[in-house]
Amino acid sequence: MGCCESSFLKETQRERDEVMNERPLTQRKEASTESDTATPTATVQPTNEEAPLFSEFSFLDLRAATNNFSSDNIVSESGEKAANVVYKGRLENRQWIAVKKFTKVAWPDPTQFKEEAEGVGKLRRKRLANLIGYCCAGDERLLVAEYMPNDTLAKHLFHWEKQTIEWPLRLRVAFYIAEALDYCNTEGRPLYHDLNAYRVLFDEDGDPRLSCFGLMKNSMDGKSYSTNLAYTPPEYLKN
Repeated sequence: MGCCESSFLKETQRERDEVMNERPLTQRKEASTESDTATPTATVQPTNEEAPLFSEFSFLDLRAATNNFSSDNIVSESGEKAANVVYKGRLENRQWIAVKKFTKVAWPDPTQFKEEAEGVGKLRRKRLANLIGYCCAGDERLLVAEYMPNDTLAKHLFHWEKQTIEWPLRLRVAFYIAEALDYCNTEGRPLYHDLNAYRVLFDEDGDPRLSCFGLMKNSMDGKSYSTNLAYTPPEYLKN
């Protein structure tokens, strides 16, 4: 992928644990493997089995994983219309996770929240930051996804310090996200809510993935709604 591929070094798991979320993509060492220079069209299509299984989490486990939902672990916050916060966390098995915590009134119907989460949780693809679980204890409504340590596309496009993303990587982002959207559409999830550069995340290998959180409808006062239908397939609009 030319010079942009120097941003993506495939490290060992131990090294990833030590530097998780501490180095920007632009400081990764140059990869020496031949596969790092392959074009997107030469990439092997990922399988569904590569993602963790979907399960229900206890609130206590998620509270412990996020250090009691510490403000130091916040990775993103939304606006007032659909208020929620995303935390970085780590489970007892050392797995890093992203925990999206909704306000207590966002999903008043626990059954609706569970069904929506389970629907998104059935999707499994390497092109997604997959949803791996949820928590619906009392008034608590939380989603758990794979954690992507290398920030968002928005940060690398608009908040870079030394060098912005070069065109080969931009093309790879477009190709991979198109694959993710096509997969979701094929699996009965044609609507992606609020598709933007903040919904594209980079994993530990520097590969772009589509956030699973954008596949969840938001619910307020018992009514499902979309905060922003930024992406709607043309064939869906025709029908």
